[in-house]
Amino acid sequence: MKIQIINGPNLNLLGTREKNIYGEMTLDEIQKYTQNALGKENVSLIWWQSNSESEIIDKIQSLISSDYDALIINPAAYSHTSIAILDALKALSIPIVEVHLSNTHARESFRHSMLTAQAASIIMGGLGKDAYYYAALSLLREGN
Repeated sequence: MKIQIINGPNLNLLGTREKNIYGEMTLDEIQKYTQNALGKENVSLIWWQSNSESEIIDKIQSLISSDYDALIINPAAYSHTSIAILDALKALSIPIVEVHLSNTHARESFRHSMLTAQAASIIMGGLGKDAYYYAALSLLREGN
């Protein structure tokens, strides 16, 4: 299984920003952790991050006619504001898992609404560094 992972704004600052919310691991460390946790599972994870809404939309649109089997997306703050990302996600015919490291419902009220999640097959939040691992695992189990 080939899975694209898209990470949104400020996730490049993991490990340095709000450690009490997001933990101490960097995005690179979470990537390595996830791959190691998946062990010998037959999965290829392709990681990508951008702070730009337009780049994220372009990346999602590139999946429309690709050989990817699924998408894991952490739209970060764009989850709460981006109808444009939601519309791009709705154009996909592959499974989508939206992940959030923190429990958005235990945070500020503006984070309780997740527009982009409307296009997701599965939503996972509050799992910290394990979010991507469980997202990939759920896609692998769904495919079997």
